[in-house]
Amino acid sequence: MKTFEELGVAPEILRAISEMGYENPMPVQEEVIPYLLGNNNEVIALAQTGTGKTAAFGLPILQQINVNQVQPQAIILCPTRELCLQIADDLNDYSKYMDKLKVLPVYGGSSIESQIRALQRGVHIVVATPGRLIDLINRKTVNLRSVKDVVLDEADEMLNMGFSESIDEILSYVPETRNMLLFSATMPAGIARITKKYMRNPHEIVIGKKNEGAKNVRHIYYMVNAKDKYLVLKRLGDYNPNIYGIIFCRTRKETQEIADALVKDGYNADSLHGDLSQAQRDYVMQRFRLRNINLLVATDVAARGLDVDDLTHVVNYGLPDDVESYIHRSGRTGRVGKTGTSIAIVHLKEKHKIREIEKIINKKFEQGTIPSGKQICEKQLFSFADKLEKVKVNEEEIQSIMPSIYRRLDWLGKEDVIKRLISLEFNRLIDYYQDAVDIEAPQEGGWKKQEKNSREKRGRERQDARTGSGRASEKGYTRLFINLGKTDGLGPQNVIGLLNDNVPGRKIVVGRIDLMKNFSFFEVKETDRNRVIQHLDGIKAFGRRIAVEQAMESPSEDRKKKIEQSHKKKAGNKK
Repeated sequence: MKTFEELGVAPEILRAISEMGYENPMPVQEEVIPYLLGNNNEVIALAQTGTGKTAAFGLPILQQINVNQVQPQAIILCPTRELCLQIADDLNDYSKYMDKLKVLPVYGGSSIESQIRALQRGVHIVVATPGRLIDLINRKTVNLRSVKDVVLDEADEMLNMGFSESIDEILSYVPETRNMLLFSATMPAGIARITKKYMRNPHEIVIGKKNEGAKNVRHIYYMVNAKDKYLVLKRLGDYNPNIYGIIFCRTRKETQEIADALVKDGYNADSLHGDLSQAQRDYVMQRFRLRNINLLVATDVAARGLDVDDLTHVVNYGLPDDVESYIHRSGRTGRVGKTGTSIAIVHLKEKHKIREIEKIINKKFEQGTIPSGKQICEKQLFSFADKLEKVKVNEEEIQSIMPSIYRRLDWLGKEDVIKRLISLEFNRLIDYYQDAVDIEAPQEGGWKKQEKNSREKRGRERQDARTGSGRASEKGYTRLFINLGKTDGLGPQNVIGLLNDNVPGRKIVVGRIDLMKNFSFFEVKETDRNRVIQHLDGIKAFGRRIAVEQAMESPSEDRKKKIEQSHKKKAGNKK
């Protein structure tokens, strides 16, 4: 393995990166750096996020800057503000011992006036999001005539976000003699168009295989029924006590709903999506980087450009439509030589997507088994015991208070102390899983069979609901029939309102409510049955006299006629 010095990196840059802990170059750096240190060399580098791409293009660009020419000599375009700031920070760290070298990040959501003033003072490298750079060009506050290198970082994501026309516009202001350096995790068709249009004879460097997933990432999928997805997400979070990850959702609405549900259930979580202001996004990301939250629920667009190295997990709350998005998602973990886990929570209809992704990333998914409540509690308890063993005790700080603590707890034995410590920490978790039933995975007989069974089941349920049968009332409850339905404008709140307004005495507790077209069913406690029928049957509501009785196997023919006549009469009155 070569050293950075052997690659030709200058002494002042070597000194800075050595202090940052860089010892040996990563594969993409070893391939790209010596090539870019040559003259007029253009590169297409395909490598996963987190493999050291910033240093691969950043070190040679810094080394070739003429600090005496205070004009933009390199432009680095990236898709998001977060990535823009991260690249600028890295370049400033690399150039710590390069006197007078100036790097400026320009992006939307921040004061354009302060960015203009910085440009007027003079900069050598501009790191920019496309929209803000075009704004500065249109204001004639940035001069790109001296640019020698243009870098497109995470080019595939920029194309996915619709920046193709913006890139075309920016390149029209840059000299044709400039070098193009294109870095990407995947190779979609749009990149081939840019290559053909703007690059002369680029050297292609591929680390791994094209569109291949990160090597250090383990891929697991959990096959679940759609109704159980959130419950499975909770179990996976609890089964991994030290989880620090991103949960990807498809829509902004789903993202916010999942984040709210997690917070309500006691998890350190927050959301990141397009409806948040830039200030809100910055606040969420700051909390996430500081690990004040350990679960970030995000959309693909909002999470693009996030640079967090230590993620343990990426969770796909359903798979994305395209394989490239999955590659980017999973590439957020397992970075910089560390291992990570990419989890997909899928239902049977999505199983074919698993196979498609496997072919592209050249890796097999493991099928995970949904952990039981007992397994989760054991895992959490062992994790807690492990932390307890490793906790650092500062004898001096606690020395003065320990005698009082010893006297207070002297009557407790060692086992009693441990039991109380565990109960104090885990009572909520143990109580939740003590009565929780195991979540069953759907049968692997194929989603078509399941869909057919589901349709048949819904048909039976509709038939049962029409007759009032097919579903046993909860223990202690009885099922009542009422001749009002959806056509009358009846809703669950109206059923409860009728009971509260017309049945005297203690409050009626209502169970299941089934609303049909022309009639409905609702459940009350058996002890309240007669009282409800006595006070509701025969009263006038919703413009007609209502009937309430105990639900039979099927409404009698007489009752059916009465219902039909009642609705015909009501329809006639409306005319």
